[in-house]
Formats: sequence, C-alpha cells, structure tokens
Amino acid sequence: MSVTMKRKAILFVLCTLAGVQVFSQETARDSSSLHPSECHFKGKQALEVESLFPMFITGGFHLGVGYRLDKFRIRASVINGGSYNAEEAGVNHSPDFKRHYKTSPGIFLGYNVWKNLELYTYLELHTFEIEQKNTGIKKDLFSIDTGGGVGYQFFVWKGAYVQPAFHVYLRKSKSLDFGDAVYKISTVDLSPVIRIGYRFWSK
Repeated sequence: MSVTMKRKAILFVLCTLAGVQVFSQETARDSSSLHPSECHFKGKQALEVESLFPMFITGGFHLGVGYRLDKFRIRASVINGGSYNAEEAGVNHSPDFKRHYKTSPGIFLGYNVWKNLELYTYLELHTFEIEQKNTGIKKDLFSIDTGGGVGYQFFVWKGAYVQPAFHVYLRKSKSLDFGDAVYKISTVDLSPVIRIGYRFWSK
C-alpha cells in the first residue's frame, strides 16, 4: 500500500471514529431529552446548506445547497480547492504532477437508505490546474466526473450536522503534453471527505 493510500485510509478511519462518537452521543440524547425528529429526518421536505470545509484550510472554498423531499435529496455545489493536491486521490496518480481544483460546479442526487445513511451519485464539471512539479508549468484540463458516494449525517446540535463520506470519482482518460513529459489523469479517484452543514428549514 502506498503512502498516499495509507494516509487516505487513516483519514477515513478517523472520520468514521469521529462519526461513531457523535452517533453514540446523538443516540444517548435521543433516548433522554431530544425528540427523535431532531436526530434523523422525519419531515417531507427540508433545505440544507453545507461545506466541504477542508477546502477553506487549503485556501479554496466549497458551498453546497440541498433540497430534500422525503428520502431523496438533490444538491448543487461549487468547489475551489486552493492548494489541495487532488492528484494524490488518483488510483493511478503521477508523482511528477499536482492537480488542483479550479472553480467548478456539480450536482448530486442522493437517497437515504436508512435513517441518515445516504447513497448518492453526482455529476461534476471539473476544471483542473495541472502543475508539473520540476518546472512549475501549469495547464488547465477540463473533465466531466461522475461516480458515487456514501455518507451519514450526524446531527450534533439542532439542525447542525457533520457528514463523513467516501467518494469514487470516474472520468474519461485525458492527457496534457508538457514537452518533456505527458500528464495522464487518473480515470478513478478514491477520496474520503467530510462536510459540515445546517438544516435551516424543514416541514
């Protein structure tokens, strides 16, 4: 197992452990003072806003807005990864290049299979900035990414939630010529993610 894959595995485990801890606290509250509807979705409709907040740490941003109807949820989002190197998420990544998210939109469609356990698919129109490490040369590459994800919304306080998840990104093979080297983007990315959000309306 590569160092990158080990790091992703460790991050996913940490996110999962954090989620389990929140879940246990949530369950304890649910059995004492909280109404069940505060811990998992019971209404027919809801509006949510959320963020993949690590993007702000790397100098970028992420914002998503979602609408829920019964067990279905549709979300629209925009991402800019700043200095985050998405190349390391590639199954066949290149150690000679970096891959950064430029401002890109996406749409997600999910379904709650059990309580707040959500399976979803997505379509993201990514513009990547590809940087050759030894020269600093940068070129843009556009990619239509699809795939699937699984995540769980842990409600920590009223409408506020944390959602650890795992994504599998799929895309067509593309390449860029850097003169002395050719960059080939990985057709599969594996990425643990964590979002924070707030359900500000429901009925």
